[in-house]
Amino acid sequence: MQEFSVTLQATSGLHARPATELVRLLKPFASEIILQKGERRGNAKSLIQCLKLGLIQGDTITFHLDGTDEEEALGTLKTFFKQWNMP
Repeated sequence: MQEFSVTLQATSGLHARPATELVRLLKPFASEIILQKGERRGNAKSLIQCLKLGLIQGDTITFHLDGTDEEEALGTLKTFFKQWNMP
């Protein structure tokens, strides 16, 4: 099991366009990938569940990855947030 936490820096938070891209990148992975904000959790491969978390600038979110390709999925997450998560 892997975990990855990040604080959202983008002024618009994780709105529909980047959330759609994130889901598109994560869907091919066999691993279970859960997105958590505080006590609320959702499937990171589901656009609806990602958007329901209402992720805004300044939120710290955690991804929980569990499965056969979790290392590769973790690398994809890190690359996504390095490229997208700018103020």
